[in-house]
Amino acid sequence: MSVLKGASTGVAVITPFTDSGDVDFDALTRIIHFLIDQGVDFLVALGTTGESVTLTTGEKNAVFSTFVKQVNGRVPLLMGLGGNNTAALVQEFKHVDVTGFDAILSVTPYYNRPSQEGLYQHYMALDAVTPLPLILYNVPGRTGVNMTAETTLRIAKDAQHIVGVKDASGDLKQGEEIIGNAPKNFLVFSGDDETAIPLTLLGGAGVISVAAGGFPKTFIAGIRAAIAKNTEKANQITGQLLPVIDLLFKEGNPTGIKAVSSLKNLSNDVVRLPLVKASKDLTAALRPFVEQLD
Repeated sequence: MSVLKGASTGVAVITPFTDSGDVDFDALTRIIHFLIDQGVDFLVALGTTGESVTLTTGEKNAVFSTFVKQVNGRVPLLMGLGGNNTAALVQEFKHVDVTGFDAILSVTPYYNRPSQEGLYQHYMALDAVTPLPLILYNVPGRTGVNMTAETTLRIAKDAQHIVGVKDASGDLKQGEEIIGNAPKNFLVFSGDDETAIPLTLLGGAGVISVAAGGFPKTFIAGIRAAIAKNTEKANQITGQLLPVIDLLFKEGNPTGIKAVSSLKNLSNDVVRLPLVKASKDLTAALRPFVEQLD
């Protein structure tokens, strides 16, 4: 995918809310500029970290418009657009306004727990109608189903417009199998912060990260070291990041990263139910990392 060629660190951006629970567009603007200024290669608007399932259609459209306006073509921009009703999602793909976006990131259907054949058919249906290059998103810890390397490779070889995968299985063997057997130019991004640098060392394209939203320079340095095959530096940065990554997901996502955003004075830490904001103990545990890491 030419638009992401050389782009190795992407961020799944949070959707900040005001104290009253409305979308905080001023804070979103600050976050977008912060991430680009820190050197992030590309952004994802309304991935699952953006709490997309709790936003109204009107809110989603306004968030997408804010990203397009504020990014202003400076970095590639991915639109999060997924669901577990294939027919409804096909219609959404046909009618969505993708102006200003470079690709779509679409998560595997959640809760339904489809078979591997069901996953294949789902993505082939999206491939037939997508208005932009499409990136698969496999996150079994949240969806209840793992899209296997075999299925991912089958889709990669058969689809016309599917150009990569965000694999958040955390299974390095699965990731390595996809990397080793995918068509040329098929991008394999890690979606699991804990194993992102190791997967990149194995030949992955980089990461679509939660943690890089709070610690962009450190994560970028780790991914770049991995791409350069500087194993010693990559492993050293992995060691720095693992403790804070564990904390970020301790009380759910994006609860942890929103606490970091609040500590950095980018936004507050409000999330929408059924999530609740970070406990005082978690916020206190995250503070030293905010002070030590970039």
